[in-house]
Amino acid sequence: MRCGGDVDVDGDGDVFPSTPGKLKTWSGGSSAISRHHVGVVHRCFASTSTLFLWALLLVALTASYLSFAGLVDTSSRYLLLSASRARGGGGGGWERRVGESARPGAHRGARGLSVLVTGAAGFVGSHAALALRRRGDGVVGVDNFNAYYDPSLKRARGALLASHGVFVAEGDVADPGLLARLFGAAPFTHVLHLAAQAGVRYAMENPSSYVHSNVAALVALLEACRGAEPRPALVWASSSSVYGLNEKVPFAESDPTDRPASLYAATKKAGEAITHAYSHIYGISVTGLRFFTVYGPWGRPDMAYFAFTRNILQGKPITVYRGRGGVDLARDFTYIDDVVRGCLAALDTARRGERGPAQYRIYNLGNTAPVTVPRLVYLLEKHLGVRARRRVVDMPGNGDVPFTHADVARARADLGYRPRTNLDAGLKKFVKWYLSYYGYSSSSSSSSSGGRVVGGGAAAATTTTMTTTKNKQQQQQQQQKQNRGLR
Repeated sequence: MRCGGDVDVDGDGDVFPSTPGKLKTWSGGSSAISRHHVGVVHRCFASTSTLFLWALLLVALTASYLSFAGLVDTSSRYLLLSASRARGGGGGGWERRVGESARPGAHRGARGLSVLVTGAAGFVGSHAALALRRRGDGVVGVDNFNAYYDPSLKRARGALLASHGVFVAEGDVADPGLLARLFGAAPFTHVLHLAAQAGVRYAMENPSSYVHSNVAALVALLEACRGAEPRPALVWASSSSVYGLNEKVPFAESDPTDRPASLYAATKKAGEAITHAYSHIYGISVTGLRFFTVYGPWGRPDMAYFAFTRNILQGKPITVYRGRGGVDLARDFTYIDDVVRGCLAALDTARRGERGPAQYRIYNLGNTAPVTVPRLVYLLEKHLGVRARRRVVDMPGNGDVPFTHADVARARADLGYRPRTNLDAGLKKFVKWYLSYYGYSSSSSSSSSGGRVVGGGAAAATTTTMTTTKNKQQQQQQQQKQNRGLR
């Protein structure tokens, strides 16, 4: 299970071929699934295109996996639940902590939501969970704290959430037993599903991980929602990668998404088809959010901007890929606070599911202003005060795409979504967090250019709170070391 998206996690965000993470792709949207279910079912399953063969294969693999797990994995599930009870201080104590964390605040202006956030220790998940808590909603997280990237960063995010009263259960979202305990302990009104496995190159070597995390876990969660009373609305992280090899820009939700460029993209496309079926058949309210290259403080180390920052500060060369004909790669970089505002707006406008047809929506969450990789590097150099050592090479054919660009007209109309932070302002915030978190002195980087950073609201306050809390934790740790006579 991933954080960030990361939604999804992560989140999701993209990476360029210079890092092991995934790259947001495009391929025209298939958000048209929400129009006529009959037409959609025909397009999604009657087509013989490669994409839908992938989707059907993934569904088949998922069914096989769940069936197999149900027959032979009882003992491992028992061990998982025993371990989670031990971590939570015992059966009753664990359930009590879930119930308390899920309880909405009673203060004026509180929306009264009770939200289960999967991938809560991830990039997008941790920001979203904290933003929900800050405005008074009940929040419970779940994450498996896997080692896809540095687990200590996930633990730090989890500790930060705990300091704000958010309980994060440790376990696998694909485990029905864990989900049964969570849904039995609290009447969730909404589920924000941001857990996923990201990465283009990683998918080539570990395809089963993507089927497990991005398809099997989604099906397990949908089953839990289907059996819950009251039945929660689901908001989940799809990805701009579903646009695949689309050449029409900007990418709109109504564009076709039948040419995925990576296995990751195929699993996200399969997820859109599966959630549509559950919404239509079982009356579950579903909202899919296609994230475009999410970045910001507390981000994912496998992302390009993060890896570039690390290498620039360490004096190591960075690999900058270019497209065919020497064309610069470009991404629609979207700041974390903008994405979180979109997530909260989707939760606030989600209608609880009823029997029969229910609300089904797909939205792009992007910045709408693509920026080239050379420009990204220049901005990092400016805010770090250090020149990058570039190594420019041609982009390999590994599933990445050269360009992404979001059309957010639908999200603007339905959710009031309006991205506020440009890449320059967002990277300034990220660099400030990075230097603080990893202990670089301010003198090691030049002073950033002036200018007020646009933001505001619960989501915008999240990054400031997270950075301040980290500084306090570092100061406390240093004081403890001094008290023990340690250097």
